Amino acid sequence: MSKQAFIEAINKSYPDTKPHIFVGCGVLEGEILSEARVNIPLSMMNRHGLIAGATGSGKTRTLQLLAEQLSKAGVPVFMSDIKGDLSGLAIPGPTNAKLEERAQALGINFNPSGVPVELYSLSGRNGAQMRATVMEFGPILLAKVLELNDTQTGVLTILFKYADDHALPIVDLNDLKKVLNYLTSGPGKEEIKSNYGSISSASSGTILRKIVALEQQGVDKVFGEPSFEIDDLMHKVDGQGVVSLLNVSDMQDKPDVFSTFLLSLLAELYQTLPEAGDLDKPKLVFFLDEAHLLFNDAPKAFLEQIEQIVRLIRSKGVGVFFCSQMAQDLPDSVLSQLGNRVQHVLRSFTPKDAKALRDTVNTYPRSEFYKIDETLTQLGIGQALVTVLNSKGIPTEVAYTHLVPPVAVMGPLPQNEVDQLLKESEMYSKYRLTVDPESAAEILDKRLRKQEVLENEPLEEAPTKAKPSVRKEKSMIEEVMSSSVTRTIGRELVRGIFGVLFGKKTTTTRTRRK
Repeated sequence: MSKQAFIEAINKSYPDTKPHIFVGCGVLEGEILSEARVNIPLSMMNRHGLIAGATGSGKTRTLQLLAEQLSKAGVPVFMSDIKGDLSGLAIPGPTNAKLEERAQALGINFNPSGVPVELYSLSGRNGAQMRATVMEFGPILLAKVLELNDTQTGVLTILFKYADDHALPIVDLNDLKKVLNYLTSGPGKEEIKSNYGSISSASSGTILRKIVALEQQGVDKVFGEPSFEIDDLMHKVDGQGVVSLLNVSDMQDKPDVFSTFLLSLLAELYQTLPEAGDLDKPKLVFFLDEAHLLFNDAPKAFLEQIEQIVRLIRSKGVGVFFCSQMAQDLPDSVLSQLGNRVQHVLRSFTPKDAKALRDTVNTYPRSEFYKIDETLTQLGIGQALVTVLNSKGIPTEVAYTHLVPPVAVMGPLPQNEVDQLLKESEMYSKYRLTVDPESAAEILDKRLRKQEVLENEPLEEAPTKAKPSVRKEKSMIEEVMSSSVTRTIGRELVRGIFGVLFGKKTTTTRTRRK
């Protein structure tokens, strides 16, 4: 097949439709052909995607070049920063002869530049504190973090149901422990038994121990007020989309925690954003690095919920890109929803590797230009096999692509620049201090004290007039409706996918950037 035929096939398959993401140029017989441009229409970036490849093959830099171009096109981006090396997106990268030579081969000018970046953290050490209340997080996601079995998950669901029914705000893990003790060994034991079902001491004891273990690991900072507002992912600065980076480098030994938190953000986006229909460009693109962590040991019901989010969230104007070593790391039900594919080199050292290679090859359209099984093992750094959806939603020709180099720094910011970025950040100021409102623990303590006072009151021996035998107490609803947390979450509790609470109001003053 001639070079001209290849160029024509690529340009027909990847038309220069504006606006788009320029991924790179096609390679044929080892030659980079600058006329064979590989593009992803911005209108197709909400059809989701996969970035896969062996360790060290350049997946993180592919994430970076996509994020840079999305930002410059005015699309906000959210990315999990697993190794803490993406903050360099904030400043222009260096230029050198090698990069300029690569740019020249692609037929472009290399113009280093940064994009607006917001740094977030689950520990509060590496960025603005991201947190959620336990009530918002929901029983199913919390059960995954606590590694509960089905029976224990059922008990946790009962606790949340009781709290919802009685307007009892569970803000942090201390609140959850208090509610658990109140309903299993306190005055609420009979009430929960008659209205919701009995809870065994074995199940409650296991849940309590796992909550304490989570606190000892320092994960309790993830839960509390003020909780993160999902609208803060949608900011723009000077027309460029803000790239929100969640640095989890200090939580790599707690993959269940950060991967589940990411899923809670995605679930809230799905539940709160209005239907958007077909857009010229997405409202937000959400990148999930080390995506296999979401699916490890996940029960069937959990996987079905993820599949539902991925299938339906595109209609809200949100694109989701999964990044992992192998396509097989994702369930087939999720993989089938990913229309854009960037596949870096695969190694084939073992029989298992060989099978994974065959399985990957079978997921690609046939190509007149490549033997895909051979090409996948010969890709170099900064190269990938690409197939995407064109502007009509049709899968494109498979293209062996030499990728565009990122224009920002490919690495972490120096600490002094991180400190400066946080000092100037509205989000860092907004979420820095934890608020300790009256919530379940305080409300239940108050009820117990009232009950103790009533039990110790002396009885009147011969009342001349009939008097009430007990003081009139506020109901649970009346007590809680005056609390700040209730004003935060509103009077109506609605739980959607994963039991995540949505439709909440916030008392925090929001400063929106334009």
